[in-house]
Amino acid sequence: MREAVIVDAVRTPLGKRNGSLAELHAADLSAEVLTALTRRTGIDPGLVDDVMWGCVTQIGDQSSNIGRFAVLAAEWPEHVPGVTINRACGSSQQAIDSAAHAVMAGQYDLVVAGGVETMTRVPLGSHRTTGQPYGPRVLARYNGFEFNQGIGAEMIAERWGFGREQIDEFAADSHAKAAAAIDDGVFDDHIVPIEVDGRKFTVDEGLRRGTSVETLAKLKPSFKSDGVIHAGNSSQISDGAAALLITTPERARELGLTPIARYHSGAVSGADPIVMLTGPIPATAKALRKAGLSIDDIGAFEVNEAFAPVPMAWLAETGADPKRLNPLGGAIAVGHPLGGSGAILMTRLIARMRRENLRYGLQTMCEGGGTANATIIELLH
Repeated sequence: MREAVIVDAVRTPLGKRNGSLAELHAADLSAEVLTALTRRTGIDPGLVDDVMWGCVTQIGDQSSNIGRFAVLAAEWPEHVPGVTINRACGSSQQAIDSAAHAVMAGQYDLVVAGGVETMTRVPLGSHRTTGQPYGPRVLARYNGFEFNQGIGAEMIAERWGFGREQIDEFAADSHAKAAAAIDDGVFDDHIVPIEVDGRKFTVDEGLRRGTSVETLAKLKPSFKSDGVIHAGNSSQISDGAAALLITTPERARELGLTPIARYHSGAVSGADPIVMLTGPIPATAKALRKAGLSIDDIGAFEVNEAFAPVPMAWLAETGADPKRLNPLGGAIAVGHPLGGSGAILMTRLIARMRRENLRYGLQTMCEGGGTANATIIELLH
């Protein structure tokens, strides 16, 4: 089987809700990272076999196959196709997996994978305005339970015995780590500046410097009156996009490109759809088994911070080194633009692996409906 390699990975800075990216259509925001990929690599976009694009809430601005219209917004040749993928929050991580699989199978030679979500313009939950999500048989199977990620996070906190202060400490650390990463310029090489009202937007704007357990303690629970989950220890609603160029080592050489990392292995797993957010635990185990690696072989972990108890439970169950988990902060500090987050996590993971010369990295994220992707990459020198 052929190898799949990543030759470049870029993302926009993350805009907070009603922030700097609020006026940009999802297709135009996507076009920014597609254009950056061609500029940075020098490839002819007409050579791209497909653009696999993650997006979750596919209505309004994000309807009508946003992946295809991202290609057209970037002014790429009309013969370049695009497809939109929805695996809930893991949509663009699935796009990366699918692109790598297609390259490894020999069906594609050059693929762009990524995703977008403009949550300011297409709010979370917009899909509930028409029709009946889930369907009557699913609702009957689970006794009419209204699937709710926030309640799932509360269930995880209770099951693993995480208290409010412990959870808030994790959230405060996310902000501190993100601030340090920004100040150290960790993200500078892969962030695409976005021009807004004549100025360059270059830094994730959700970060709240000085966040502490004490400041978070003032926030009221969001899902249960006596609960522990609130806005400060949950991922931020945000806008953003990211894209990666995936090919074979041979094709990269033909195009004068230097691969950054090899797609080593990937897995997807399902879990209880009511608790919903524990999927990264079995997905990680499955990916490690496929890779023939142990948890200690992995030098860097990116576990999406949908809610603080998610990576906390993952850490407790996997036995991973806490110092290797999300040292650049995460979605609690800078945001979680749903369909773009998988690709955004991958840009962060690659940046960290290159900076610290780490051989293996793993990223995983919980997804609505109780699924999760886990992907392992290997740094190339």
